[in-house]
Amino acid sequence: MELLAEAGVPEAARTSIATWLDLVRTWNARIDLTAAKGERELVDLMVADALVLAGKIAEGARVVDIGSGAGAPGFALALLRPDLKVTLVEPLTKRVSFLRTAIGTLARTDVELVRGKSDDIAKARGRTFDVAMSRATLPPREWLPAGLALAPIVWTLLGRDEPPVSTSATMDEDFTYAWPLGGAARRAVRHVLQDTTSR
Repeated sequence: MELLAEAGVPEAARTSIATWLDLVRTWNARIDLTAAKGERELVDLMVADALVLAGKIAEGARVVDIGSGAGAPGFALALLRPDLKVTLVEPLTKRVSFLRTAIGTLARTDVELVRGKSDDIAKARGRTFDVAMSRATLPPREWLPAGLALAPIVWTLLGRDEPPVSTSATMDEDFTYAWPLGGAARRAVRHVLQDTTSR
């Protein structure tokens, strides 16, 4: 809990995030959920990006996280912002099982879990979300069109890659930040579909 406080996690969310991270540690001993080496890196990897995005998304928005893995950033965002309607999309069965366990353990039945990929969701639902996000699931140049098929606002979370470009969307926010505990340099870019207003 001290590391969560040091990382900037609001007090109201610390217990639920600590419970989730305990599950990550337990499951990670059996299946490959994260490559984090140590507690500080785990908190950064699982929570830091969601902390940044939590202040950038409109109240009540419908958010889809593609390639949720162990829940970063989508499940962390749901724990930080209970007002959001979050859908987690993950293709791998073992990770889906983990996410189902985490959602059940924290009684977050409002968080939707879908086994699949971005293409599956786009074909089934089209652009029915307000915000799409993904971290390292697809190369940025592939992620942006995939995200725009799902939502008019697309966040791309970057390490060293350059941000993607699109003729159908405007990059209206681009900022750098550092993970709070380890200092890793990060970049978040928001694209907005040109035929919609920013939300």
